[in-house]
Amino acid sequence: MTQRGRLRQRADFTQKFNLRAGRHGWLRLTPAYSVKVVDQILKSISPKKTVLDPFCGTGTTAVCAASRGHCATTVDINPFLVWFARTKAMEYSNDLLNETDAVSRKVVKRAMKRSIEPVPEPPIFRIDRWWSESVRDFLRHLKAAIDLASAPSSPLRDLLYVAFCRTLMNLSFAAFNHQSISFNGSRQTQLKLEIPYDDVFLDAVRTILVGARENPKGQASVIHGDSRKLKSVIQSKFDIVITSPPYANRMSYIRELRPYMYWLGYLQNGREAGELDWKAIGGTWGIATSRLNGWNRNSDCWLPKSIGELVQEISRSENANGVLLANYVSKYCHDMSCHFRDLRSVLRAGGQFHYIVGNSTFYGVLVPIEEVYAELLRHYGFRAIKITPIRKRNSNKKLIEFDVSGSAPRSRSISSNSSNRRLNSP
Repeated sequence: MTQRGRLRQRADFTQKFNLRAGRHGWLRLTPAYSVKVVDQILKSISPKKTVLDPFCGTGTTAVCAASRGHCATTVDINPFLVWFARTKAMEYSNDLLNETDAVSRKVVKRAMKRSIEPVPEPPIFRIDRWWSESVRDFLRHLKAAIDLASAPSSPLRDLLYVAFCRTLMNLSFAAFNHQSISFNGSRQTQLKLEIPYDDVFLDAVRTILVGARENPKGQASVIHGDSRKLKSVIQSKFDIVITSPPYANRMSYIRELRPYMYWLGYLQNGREAGELDWKAIGGTWGIATSRLNGWNRNSDCWLPKSIGELVQEISRSENANGVLLANYVSKYCHDMSCHFRDLRSVLRAGGQFHYIVGNSTFYGVLVPIEEVYAELLRHYGFRAIKITPIRKRNSNKKLIEFDVSGSAPRSRSISSNSSNRRLNSP
């Protein structure tokens, strides 16, 4: 077992640190990890390395690596996150940023006057929980004004869209007092209604432009793809992998991303949200949860015996959703096994990796995912595996965040652990 010592919660090792870190603070996503963690790892390697993040999220690793002069590549299955990470990683000229500032003032003036046809209201379930009717009306006109003033897929529109996303969240009733989004009470709701909407948007634009003026020294590319199939997504080889995959804790990225994705047209209905979450590792939003009941493993991705023991304990009859959650844990570990199977095809011989991941509990059963990662990595031939505790995740002293690190073998010989052992799905 890993010696955990005395760990602190370390808010600076979470997404809270990103809020004042330039481009990293453009949009808030609770499951995102801290740019400080990435930066500390990058400090230990020489410049101009090739860096891979197979679980892009908001682009934390790629943007941080590029800012230090490295050449970074990142992958995500969510098209909104791919767009957002590309926007964060781009190089912007002063002329473009000055134009964005000028256009933003014309756009918001037009939106406040309601002088154009607004876009349709997005079909978000119980949209009134998110925004008041007057805010929704402003956002509909603002989105229409942005579309009228900018060309599709242009850097100008991208920057204005980020400011729009920041605005719609700042004018919403959403709160971040817990691990995931909740909604403000009546007093906070009234305060939201009193905010000058145009000032909120222009303030968002100013924040975006400050970060956009700090261009990266290196390059970052963002690929839309499935990290369980890295061999079909990436043909290059990398010096180091730095990433934070989704945790096995049923915390869906889709839940927080829905407002942005509906307003920008990435989602049209709840079923699409569930379908996308089903494709993602660890996703359980909407239809993804119901599909877990019928999931069975049918690929050759290896799983250790320890997973079978864990899921059997979780699926005990006295646990109301035990079978569902057992399938969830089994599928999560299976998906990560498929990812690690392909990792050697994209990591140079001797290349390093760092996986930032937290453990979890289900019905009191601790799922030591850091040890599962280590066992999977050893099976697929990786070496020098080390599990380093980073921080406590909350007041539950059992819940820890770890850095699972190691390196690819310098030869291409197959590990002695790579037998044909298989585990039948529970």
